Amino acid sequence: MAFNEVSAEVKNRIFEDREKHAVNPYALKNEDAIRETTNGDHDSLHRPTFVRDVERIMNNPFYNRYMDKTQVFSFVKNDDISRRASHVQLVSRIARDIGSVLNLNTDAIEAMALGHDIGHTPFGHEGERLLSKLYNERTGRFFNHNIQSGRVFYTLFKTNLTFQTLDGIICHNGEMEASEYKPDTKGVSPETAFEVFKDKMEHCYVEEKGIKDLCPATLEGCVVRISDIIAYLGKDRQDAKLLGLDVQKMPTEAEKLFHNELGRTNSEIINNISVSIIENSYGKPYLAMDDVIYQGLKKAKNDNYENIYGSDPVKERYAKLVPMFEFFYEKFLKDLENHNTDSFIYKHHIEYLKTSNTRINYYKSADRPKVEWTYETEEPNSIVCDYISSMTDDYFIDLYNLLKDEPKEKIIFTGYFDKLN
Repeated sequence: MAFNEVSAEVKNRIFEDREKHAVNPYALKNEDAIRETTNGDHDSLHRPTFVRDVERIMNNPFYNRYMDKTQVFSFVKNDDISRRASHVQLVSRIARDIGSVLNLNTDAIEAMALGHDIGHTPFGHEGERLLSKLYNERTGRFFNHNIQSGRVFYTLFKTNLTFQTLDGIICHNGEMEASEYKPDTKGVSPETAFEVFKDKMEHCYVEEKGIKDLCPATLEGCVVRISDIIAYLGKDRQDAKLLGLDVQKMPTEAEKLFHNELGRTNSEIINNISVSIIENSYGKPYLAMDDVIYQGLKKAKNDNYENIYGSDPVKERYAKLVPMFEFFYEKFLKDLENHNTDSFIYKHHIEYLKTSNTRINYYKSADRPKVEWTYETEEPNSIVCDYISSMTDDYFIDLYNLLKDEPKEKIIFTGYFDKLN
């Protein structure tokens, strides 16, 4: 399989538009950015609107925690295996590449991409599933990492990100593929944007499949959403093979589609899906890809779920997490109800948030009115979810071992010289 290229016809259109300095009428303009609070947020030459969002995301205290959060493979000592940090960088790079050719706002794309997974739990989607189950059993509500990412930037830290960045973050939803992505701007205006944002958040808390209904309000958000899939589709297979996991148990039809249309390597997959999107989206108010590539993408993603994420070696390792999540959830909920300020949920979470927000002056500055600290009065289950989801893999395990006199659920790591299966 070769690397596909954009057709000569579309290439010529792109080069002609560049010579004319043509502007994409569907691109997000800096002047159209919507912030909830304008005090103290004056754009400058070297820090325009969405660059400010990028820098606030990268300097957020939780950003470093990407480094020790599982992408797919937990309990593995291997420096070549993807972590959440490398994933968000790949999403950003792929999305910027596509957005640049489509003449979109690449600063906005970068902000959405770098912030999209900051609310992810330790231990990947299995951690997310376990936390949502515990949260739902006690509140009837649901936990989703994309919504938690919005909560981190809107509630836990008063970062005053633009509506467009926050919307792109919560709507990234890389588990839901589509052949066409068209922005949904219904009800969005400078006066109503943050109500739309909060309504989207609440919809996902109360509806189990609510995230399926989310659609970004910008083309930039649509680019990030498809780039999330592109970034993990081949990379997860690459990681699985590196660990010795057999990922070739595919039906002949799927294997043919995957190899012949998408490509055989991660780099071919990234290139060929990106080319299809550029070819079918340039100059249009939506993103699209040709049907052959789309069907190949769907098949490949389904195969990943069957042969990697749902494989016995992967599932067996996650089984020991169930009582560990239950232990943490019950303990920290009780500590909040009893106002046990010696608990780590106070010392390492609530006090940390309060100190961090004060230090970075999101709550008080010379030109921004003081915002009262009310986080401790929030619903306790939400605070427990905030704390557990903010943990890195190693912190989670170390804290569990510390709080248990004799750890009953010993985690066994795959070493550098072991195979996963």
